[in-house]
Amino acid sequence: MFFDRPDSGELAVLVHLDLSHGQAPEDPREFEELVLSAGGDPIALVGGQRAAPHAKYFVGTGKLEELQAVVKENGAELVIFNHTLSPSQERNLEQALECRVLDRTGLILDIFAQRARTFEGKLQVELAQLRHMATRLVRGWTHLERQKGGIGLRGPGETQLETDRRLLRGRITAIEKRLAKVRTQRNQGRRSRQRADIPTVSLVGYTNAGKSTLFNQITDAKVFAENQLFATLDPTMRRLEVPDVGALILADTVGFISHLPHKLVQAFRATLEEASNSSLLLHVIDAAAEERLHNIEQVEEVLAEIGAAELPELRVYNKIDLLGMEPRIDRDDHGKPIAVWLSAQTGQGVELLMEAISDALGREMVAGRLQLKPEQGRLRAKLYQQQAVADEQHGEDGSVLLEIRLPKSDLMRLLSAENLRYDELHWADGDDSGRIAC
Repeated sequence: MFFDRPDSGELAVLVHLDLSHGQAPEDPREFEELVLSAGGDPIALVGGQRAAPHAKYFVGTGKLEELQAVVKENGAELVIFNHTLSPSQERNLEQALECRVLDRTGLILDIFAQRARTFEGKLQVELAQLRHMATRLVRGWTHLERQKGGIGLRGPGETQLETDRRLLRGRITAIEKRLAKVRTQRNQGRRSRQRADIPTVSLVGYTNAGKSTLFNQITDAKVFAENQLFATLDPTMRRLEVPDVGALILADTVGFISHLPHKLVQAFRATLEEASNSSLLLHVIDAAAEERLHNIEQVEEVLAEIGAAELPELRVYNKIDLLGMEPRIDRDDHGKPIAVWLSAQTGQGVELLMEAISDALGREMVAGRLQLKPEQGRLRAKLYQQQAVADEQHGEDGSVLLEIRLPKSDLMRLLSAENLRYDELHWADGDDSGRIAC
């Protein structure tokens, strides 16, 4: 990948300031988990308060002196800020502290670089890293600010910095073209599913809410699932059969986080589009988390950014085993499911989730005993192809009595192919009341 990482954990000093400029504060506990997920070894947390960031160092001069002492005392190799730093602030801090300095965006990019497994995921991470690095190139070439010189290099050349910027622009353009091709392929697959009338259900939620564990519990996919931030980066899809819905595609997506860097949202747009084109979103929530409401707000913000805010959503409150709760379904005044409480780890309540998905995506169903004439054998065969027949009885006159259950839209399509109308069907004992709305 673009960044070379050391084999062992680096000694890191963490910096977290409470700023009173209107933005929601970051969580220092989540910050420490991010550092641990990146493979760092936090040795000290330096905190404080400021009305606004210092223009040159982000922290004040007094706090900078405190940082210098902590870094020297502990032999720290890295200082990580739980904030977004400007390129000049990073450069000034590195000169003052005499060690590497990383901000929150760079930290998340490093974690993503470790987690990417597929070719597409690696491309997306590299694109985000390159865009982030493009504004920070001057840090690496302060000793080569003059134009190149020497034999064969004299004349109207370009500075080393300009050369690197040109190479970066070329690499970014190449990656964007390849990701555009990936997006085209995803759109083709999506159109194929739409033509086949196969709905897509996407798992979304805050990082470490339990999406991959739930995905494995439902599909037996065995995707990587660990109690760490951003355990899943590459999207995984599986076909699933749900009662009264039929086949659907279940997609596991990358987790969101507070103030997710915009560079990542842009780079992962091809992946996130899968969620924005879903028939239903399963918003997985860590029910045991103290900051549950804040996490929900952050996920809703990212969904709005990718154009998925108006999609049908079913909230899935996970980890109820940590709260000692029983699984249940919450419904609105019309009986539609709005939330499911379950434990993906133990499997409690997963059957209720399947019931809720069926209710949320279910269409008007037809169920009853249908009587077919001998000349309607092709319709009988097609009903079997749809796996809609539960029982069959034969009459002495060659007719058949089928006990069927299938979506009305599927039945109407079969009738259209046979040039039949719905009101021409014959139900046993005049029973056309088998239609039920789901």
